[in-house]
Amino acid sequence: MPAAPPRVLAAAALAACAVLPAAPAGASEAPVCSSTKHPVLAKRLGHRIANALKGRTGTESVAVYDRKRGLRCGVLAGRHYDSASVVKATVLAALLRSAAEEHRQLSAAEEDLATKMITRSDNRAASALWRTVGRARLARFLKRAGMAHTTLDPAGHWGLTQITAADQITLLRRLTAHNRLLTDDARAYELDLMHQVMPSQRWGTTAGTPAGVTWHVKNGWLPRHGKDWRVHSIGAFTGHGGNYLIAVLTQGTPTMAYGVGTIERVARAVHGDLAPGTRASVPGGLPDGAAETSDGSVPAGT
Repeated sequence: MPAAPPRVLAAAALAACAVLPAAPAGASEAPVCSSTKHPVLAKRLGHRIANALKGRTGTESVAVYDRKRGLRCGVLAGRHYDSASVVKATVLAALLRSAAEEHRQLSAAEEDLATKMITRSDNRAASALWRTVGRARLARFLKRAGMAHTTLDPAGHWGLTQITAADQITLLRRLTAHNRLLTDDARAYELDLMHQVMPSQRWGTTAGTPAGVTWHVKNGWLPRHGKDWRVHSIGAFTGHGGNYLIAVLTQGTPTMAYGVGTIERVARAVHGDLAPGTRASVPGGLPDGAAETSDGSVPAGT
């Protein structure tokens, strides 16, 4: 496994503390942001997230965590969604945990598959690593990670893993802080791959990332039966004063671009409040002329 680049080590500034509380499905859609240290900021950010979601088509779940400020936000953070390709971040984390339990490094073949799975969202690589880890070890990883509301698809389709925004924040917290589940080298390795995502897949929670802050992202985009898009983005933002996490999951958007737009409205609101006064280095949006095609995480017709 390659050594972690210096930019990733800044992620260790976050601590692995308690899991972000999940708002139950069906709860009020008004965002709930709290911070005993910064109540005014929490209130303002809550309003900005609400405005970002106002009038949008579909269903959205949002979870935000900023340890330095002791700030948490959640909008329907306990609602379940088909994971699409977002689950690939969990698959890699489970593989890294499995390798550590076996007291070994990833093989060259596993590293090649991991790189393709995260940076290009390659589905064949994801399926191969899904089989390598196996259902039992994946389930054990979820339990040990504290991702209690994430469930594997009974039919074995990894893209239909049921996820919540709150559990995605839990995963990101395990990746961005020293903890007993993942070694520091393993965390740095996965975060580095999440920073190397190909340009056409850098939309979503990265939109509006302040200059000097390092982003780490994994996205998913899946229409079921040719319509009704699920568009998701999870991101960790580290270094130079930026140590916060964002998860936005959406369903029922009319197009992929519309779902991306919803996520990026929320992302810009969060970046604007948690890193104010800094120039945005990531514009966001799908590349011009990008085709609205599924990420392929679920076989057609499933």
